[in-house]
Formats: sequence, structure tokens, C-alpha cells
Amino acid sequence: MLGMISNFMTDKLNTEVYIDRKDLGQRASSVVAEKLKELLRAKQDVRMIFAAAPSQNEFLDALSSANGIDWSRVTGFHMDEYVGLKSDASQLFGNFLKERIFGRVNFKEVHYLNPNPSYVRQECERYSALLTEGPIDIVCMGIGENGHIAFNDPAVADFNDPKKVKVVELDQKSRQQQVNDGCFFAIEEVPTHAMTLTIPTLLSGHFLCVVVPGPTKAEAVYRTLRGEISTKCPASVLRRHDNAMMFLDRDSASKI
Repeated sequence: MLGMISNFMTDKLNTEVYIDRKDLGQRASSVVAEKLKELLRAKQDVRMIFAAAPSQNEFLDALSSANGIDWSRVTGFHMDEYVGLKSDASQLFGNFLKERIFGRVNFKEVHYLNPNPSYVRQECERYSALLTEGPIDIVCMGIGENGHIAFNDPAVADFNDPKKVKVVELDQKSRQQQVNDGCFFAIEEVPTHAMTLTIPTLLSGHFLCVVVPGPTKAEAVYRTLRGEISTKCPASVLRRHDNAMMFLDRDSASKI
């Protein structure tokens, strides 16, 4: 099976480790593609949430090239968005996903978060209403260097958050990650605030696919799998989900 190194369970979280991020992306995409086909055989429409980050590149490329998926019955969402960037900014997560998957296959619908700071609270309400129109079937996500999922950084993460979407202030490590990933040249360019789907919203997905390659994620992966389940490392809550798989490469798994 590709370049698998190991697979194991931590509480309820099933983890597979691959030799490199290409194999990781191929395996994760094949799992999601099969889940999609299975769901589309059982129901008319599927609703999916996607993460936008360079860590997802190989996975999104493979998934958008997968055969046999009727994307015209799939509705797409993204899980977070910066506040205040211009609508054509390449760093916007909606634009990132449009380039890598939303614009590459024929979705039934794609719902974008609007970054206009004048309407951010209303936008959270609008997006929350869209998310509640039906169940979320699949969530394709990553983990941040500080253990965040979406933009639920440790300081704002809430495992029992009453909101579905909220505005958050980004912590320094989260903003620095955007520079480390090559999305911005300097931390001063990174927005200070963002909209994010909350942790209960993400965990409401029937199946979670967690794609986490690269050496900069090794510490967060260690804390996710070996630390306490706590908002100090928000991703640790994934160990409580009944149907989640995490895909690592040799670099991101180096500390476990």
C-alpha cells in the first residue's frame, strides 16, 4: 500500500504514516474518494468542508483528479477565512481552494466566506445558517503548528463552543506559520483576525480526514497523539471522534 511505514490507534483516532507527503496525499485522497462514492450511493447529496493550506496540496491535487466521483451532487464549504484581505488576494482561503479544487471539478455548490470586515459578524451568521441546512458528511482538515484545527488556536478553542462560526484573534504562532508556509513574506502582512468554524462544527462531520505532512508539524502531532486531550492542543480532541483518520509522513511523525 504505497509507502506506508506504520498504522496505529490512539483512543479512537486511526493514524497512518507514509514515507513522504506524495504518498500521504495519494492515500488520503483515495480514502476520501471511496467515502464520497459510498455516500453518493446511499444519499442524493454530500456536504464537505475543506481546509486551505500548503499542507493540503498533494491531497487536493489527487482528490480533484480522482475518477468516478459525481461532484455535481457535492456541496463544498471552507473552514476558515482571513478578515480584511482584498477579495482577489491569493492568500484568501476561498481563492486557494478555488484554484486547487473548487474550480477544478463541477461542484453542485460552493459556499465562500466573505472577508469584508464591515460585515464579518453577519457573515458568521449567514455561514452558520448554511451549515445547518443539512448534515456535514466529510471534513478534510489539517493541524496547525500550535495544534489548532481551523483557526481555533489554543487561546480561543472551546470544545463546547455554542457558536458554529466565530471571529477570532490569531495568536502569534499561528500568524508566523503563515510566513513559514510561504503564504506571506512577513508576519506584519498576516491579518490579525479571521473567521473560523468552531470545534463542535468540525467534529459534527460524519468522517474526518486529517492530513498533516512536514517537519514543522512534528511537535503538534506529538501533542495531538501523546498529550492530554485539552484546548492547550486543540487537535487532541480528534481522539474522541468516532470516525476520523489522520495521515502523516515520516517528517510529521518523527517525534511519536
